[in-house]
Amino acid sequence: MSLSPQWLDELRARVTLSGVIGRTTRLTKAGQEFKACCPFHNEKTPSFTVNDAKGFYHCFGCGAHGDAIRWMTDQRGLAFMDAVKELAAEAGLEVPAPDPRSAQRAEQQAGLHEVLAAAQAFYRTQLEANEGAKARSYLASRGFDAHTMERFGFGYAPGGRQALKAALAQFPEPMLIEAGMRIAAEGKDPYDRFRDRLTMPIHDARGRVIGFAARILDAAKTDAPKYLNSPDTPLFDKGRTLFNLHRAGPASRQSGRIVVVEGQMDVVALAAAGIEEAVAPMGTALTERQVEMLWRLVDTPILCFDGDAAGQRAATRAIARTLPLLRPGHSLRIVRLPAGMDPDDMLKRDGRQALETLLGQARSMVDVLWENEREALPLATPEDKAGLKARLMAHVDTIADKDIQSLYRRDLSERFSAFAYPRREFAPRQPGRPQGRGPFRATAPARSEPAVTGRLRHQAAGGSRDALLSAVIAGLIGFPDVLVKVADRLAGSPIADPRLDALIDAVDDHAHGAQPLESARLGTILAGRGLATPVPEDYAMMRFGFLAGDVPADQARAELAQAVGLLVERPALDAALAEATARFESDLSEGAFAEQQRLLQRKLEFDERLRHMASARAAAPSAAPNLTAE
Repeated sequence: MSLSPQWLDELRARVTLSGVIGRTTRLTKAGQEFKACCPFHNEKTPSFTVNDAKGFYHCFGCGAHGDAIRWMTDQRGLAFMDAVKELAAEAGLEVPAPDPRSAQRAEQQAGLHEVLAAAQAFYRTQLEANEGAKARSYLASRGFDAHTMERFGFGYAPGGRQALKAALAQFPEPMLIEAGMRIAAEGKDPYDRFRDRLTMPIHDARGRVIGFAARILDAAKTDAPKYLNSPDTPLFDKGRTLFNLHRAGPASRQSGRIVVVEGQMDVVALAAAGIEEAVAPMGTALTERQVEMLWRLVDTPILCFDGDAAGQRAATRAIARTLPLLRPGHSLRIVRLPAGMDPDDMLKRDGRQALETLLGQARSMVDVLWENEREALPLATPEDKAGLKARLMAHVDTIADKDIQSLYRRDLSERFSAFAYPRREFAPRQPGRPQGRGPFRATAPARSEPAVTGRLRHQAAGGSRDALLSAVIAGLIGFPDVLVKVADRLAGSPIADPRLDALIDAVDDHAHGAQPLESARLGTILAGRGLATPVPEDYAMMRFGFLAGDVPADQARAELAQAVGLLVERPALDAALAEATARFESDLSEGAFAEQQRLLQRKLEFDERLRHMASARAAAPSAAPNLTAE
């Protein structure tokens, strides 16, 4: 049976790797990963890690590495299809029925792999032949040693139009054309695609040749492209392929980074200098699919494009394509090389350490986005500046993740305000003379704290934080199933409360099968840590409907989840409002005032949502709570 790569990717995405491995191996949470003593070899200190976000496990001791399917075949001893069927049943996926066309396609692809492997062998022999002298001379001029040339499989495509066909006579003409090695032109005989060029094989993630990149050797041929890649074929898709990924992937697990450069020869130059974890897109802008492939290896790949205008445009396009994909913890970092230089130029002029220094100073996407848009057009007039803000907010609107979108909007708005409304130095106030204009006229005597500032500081402090927190804790004890669903969100929030920490630890123990997750057990855990369990009969807490016994369980769970959302949102909102208030005190600008008012409005809306949630039960304090989840 032939299963498509897309279906297998869907299967991997639907299963939680730590859940699969945790059934037979005890895992311990370690940051965003899990750790354990490796089940593939005997060890006393854990060196086996499981990363759900990236979908793989890895042992730094014995090198064991794989995904959920590999785990089932290697550790459980299942056959491949048995492993797939068991995981599919768990994920609720239906294994595709045998498809004769799929089997035929798989057989066809196997034949194309043979064609490309034979072509690579032919090109390698031609590099050592007399006709390959030009290619050997070019490689020598680049300073590549024999090990690098062997590792990257450089070859030479002869100049004859039928040279490859003659060498691969065992394959029929249609197969050579389908593999992208020959070109069929209407009214002409087919001819070799690559002629009189230095060749490099392009591999898939399994290290199989799926295409070629070829560089021109005759500089006088100005009408021909400098670099030429294989066309899209059943094996090769430019948008889903990264040059050198099969070598850079394992190297990235050792270094913790992956570097994306513009061209294949830049990849070779970095590898020759000892930077093994470099890849390149296939002559196109970095695609969404390629970004996802990179994120399976590292959380923040580094883009290191050329320092010319074309390189910076490529970086800008990559940012624009990545913004809609952003998710917590995953982004890009960008290096700007000196003007007119590519990575190879910098290595030759300044050495590896200089490039390493630049890579270590890679900037965030939001920094580069702000700088690129600020420098894109003149900003001499108010209309120009308004155009800058419109462009920035248009980028922000493309971000799908609402939390990241909100943070980008705030960050870029603050940068724009500081740029468009610079702080002004006011002259000393003269007695009896108004100073400033609009809402900032200084007509009243100076006071220790402006009235608006005191009011905003009071608003930012909030008035019911303890009641909401205690009510949420009581509700989570009563509904442990809701606690399991929101534990990760609470763990990632800035809320510091030992009762919440105890509940989150209980969820971790439950996930590892150490303790049952029941209301009585949760109360015992709090008591064991010397923490008091919130008393739902407290009138301040009884206002929340999810603690009342006469509310249906499903409704109570929904209201509890909403309360958790409010609880998590509040610290960030309070901090933003406090910061805006402090900025307003020190910088009496229109921008600071506008930002403060916007946050104040959000705070008022938040308080209204909280009052609405509590008001439904405010008049019924006698209702008896039910802390047992149904």
